[in-house]
Amino acid sequence: MSLRFRVAASASILASAALAQPVPQKPPAIGSANTVTADPPVPRPPTTPCRVQLFTDVRFADFSSKSFSYAPPAACPGPWEKVVLEADFSVEAGRQFDRTANLWIGGVNVYFGTTAEPSRTVGRSWHVERDLTDYTALLLSPSAGRTDLGNLVNGTFTSSLWGSADIAFYPAREDDRDSRRHSRDEPSSTADLVLPLSAGPTGGTVALFDPKAALAATFTLPTNVEKAWLDVVLQHQGANDEFWYACVPGDLAGQLQSCAGTGFREGEVSIDGQPAGVVPIYPWIFTGGIDPLLWRPIPSVQTLNFIPYRVDLTPFAGVLSNGQPHRIAVTVFNNSQFFSTTATLLVFLDHGSRRVTGEVTANTIGAPAPVLQTHLSTDSQGTVTGTVAITSSRQFVVAGFVRTSHGKVRTQVVQKIDFSNSQQFVSPTSAQVTFVQNITQRTDISSTTTVRGGERPREVSTRMSWPLEVDLTAPPDGTFQTTIHQGYERSDTVSHEGEIESGSIVSNSVTPTDNFPSGQGQANSQHYFSADSTGACYSRSLTAAGGVLTGIVDGADCGR
Repeated sequence: MSLRFRVAASASILASAALAQPVPQKPPAIGSANTVTADPPVPRPPTTPCRVQLFTDVRFADFSSKSFSYAPPAACPGPWEKVVLEADFSVEAGRQFDRTANLWIGGVNVYFGTTAEPSRTVGRSWHVERDLTDYTALLLSPSAGRTDLGNLVNGTFTSSLWGSADIAFYPAREDDRDSRRHSRDEPSSTADLVLPLSAGPTGGTVALFDPKAALAATFTLPTNVEKAWLDVVLQHQGANDEFWYACVPGDLAGQLQSCAGTGFREGEVSIDGQPAGVVPIYPWIFTGGIDPLLWRPIPSVQTLNFIPYRVDLTPFAGVLSNGQPHRIAVTVFNNSQFFSTTATLLVFLDHGSRRVTGEVTANTIGAPAPVLQTHLSTDSQGTVTGTVAITSSRQFVVAGFVRTSHGKVRTQVVQKIDFSNSQQFVSPTSAQVTFVQNITQRTDISSTTTVRGGERPREVSTRMSWPLEVDLTAPPDGTFQTTIHQGYERSDTVSHEGEIESGSIVSNSVTPTDNFPSGQGQANSQHYFSADSTGACYSRSLTAAGGVLTGIVDGADCGR
């Protein structure tokens, strides 16, 4: 049964939607060259929010951080049903690289993405949103804020960037307040503590230049931790890591005209030096990546708004509750130059107890063990042809328990991660022979978290698939033709005693092609579909050619 039909089949047995369906965005204009995505807005409750402005019309023309002050909304003191960050950015027409943007509150990262590149005659603007409801505890008190969007403006790079951001707070409705009052002895629906792993008290990413380099922080947590998550962003940058999916072993990099390090990278999470989780790395492509014309006007998947990868650290809750300091660290396997990194620890407490005890009962994570295969040959002219492939497949179990005010709660995380990267090359030494590099990559993630005991026994299953295909041909005339397919697929289900309680699916893909530098045949499309078991459904397809938007189709996959 497909993911779509699996969710639809369970919808009839589920409660009605707690949130309104996504409000359709105003359709962009056909013929426009402005940046556009098919991504939906964050779903909102049908209530009026209070808004807190973080900054307005700030110019980014250097590499200094821009500070702001955050305070919670006086008119909506909470509790809040939904909290949404909204940001609008623009770049002036001219010449400029894509840049990285970060927003921080109290040292915690609340937005991470990159910017759109302009063209000589076209400036660009775009809107991003992030659901911060899980980060509610961070927003309960005033704190220092910071925006990092480093940019160079001079005689060569002429375009300034501009930005504004606010947070919308949706007050909890009465039924939601009742639910909160009746669950005080259970773990909070949002984290009790939101703690940063960043460069300093006001935030900042940490650059990891080799596998031994770590993003790390030491925490002495309350003695009643019942659940913990770690949200991680690993942004690949630099000569050997920005296009890591195109890399090959170092001894082959010269003859294959590619970057070194192999086509495999992976994030590793540890607690006190012991493996605690794995972070597969999504292959983001920025708007200046490979061929800038590919991404006009539709950028690649998540380029403007990265989705953090969430690691469930709940099996370690008993250890984290022992009153001792614990070092949580993130490293990147196989990296060389470099990954820009941040993470956020979300801690959920047992409100009915001042102290819980527990331990880890199983941990089979181990270390990654990728397998490399090469099949290459060199002809009499020095042209190298053949394939370079690397695979990694690992399955592990992490389990633990805590003794809480509502009984002994056991948590088991079973995860399987399959990665493959296969590259086909024609790499000549002669300028008269066409260069070819075709990449087929896929990451498949299957994770099941089972919770037994306590007030809410359940099973949470997540399936993700991240396909990437890049076909690049560079003939002797100095041009090159590129065609890409990139996707992000995800499904989530929550079950209780074998009955599905809720489910959701997301599908997002882009398919650009271009002949650089002429732009002849340039085209792109994006398709975004999401649905959940409350009946909410969103579908939008975009097409573009010649750098402008040519088509919009809404609702086609929602039966409308």
